Amino acid sequence: MQSPPVRVVLADLNADVVEAWRAAFADTPEIEIRQGSILDEKVDAWVNPTNSRGRMDGGADAAIKRHLGAGIQLRVQRAIRDGFAGNLPVGSAVCVPSGAVNPKFLIPTPTMEGSSQNVSETLNVALACAAAFQAIHQQNRKAPGSIESVALVGMGARTGRVPARVCANLMWTGYTLYNDYRFEDYDELRGTITAQLHDIEAAPATERVRIDPTRRGAAGR
Repeated sequence: MQSPPVRVVLADLNADVVEAWRAAFADTPEIEIRQGSILDEKVDAWVNPTNSRGRMDGGADAAIKRHLGAGIQLRVQRAIRDGFAGNLPVGSAVCVPSGAVNPKFLIPTPTMEGSSQNVSETLNVALACAAAFQAIHQQNRKAPGSIESVALVGMGARTGRVPARVCANLMWTGYTLYNDYRFEDYDELRGTITAQLHDIEAAPATERVRIDPTRRGAAGR
């Protein structure tokens, strides 16, 4: 049975990111886009771009830790330790209880391995965005209906120094992949995207690229 659609909100303080989202997601009117802080979004889950160790010491990470309290970093790092031996690969995510009413969950997904890494010449934003939505699939499979709405910031656009238009287009790639398919695990997700890296790297910054999951045998929704 197909799951009900998840309400998706894109929120960022950076006007350039918001403008780029509006261009990239112009044909997906179900996406809510606004300029403002993710901390103001009343949704079931926040997605925070992070690093592979789950150190919440910069960008949206730091703002979320200040908002939810230092204990959230401990829960994130425990989940990374238990599920990924302490190192969360780019193209993976964890979903942890936030300890708050809003949001109920936090979904950290790395756009970089270490803190403050320049990822402007990588596909990491698409991998991270797709992994975040994969985490939503997994959580809702485990507890149906537990995540009905989610908010995301401009992934990699601040600390990772990804240009706004590139960030928006790669997030569109990650979202459309989620909207069309779900994966058995993160290895399959990463393999599907990286197998088509050349298609995205060859595209101009103004062009969106849609991943074809059937080239890796992904299971349809």
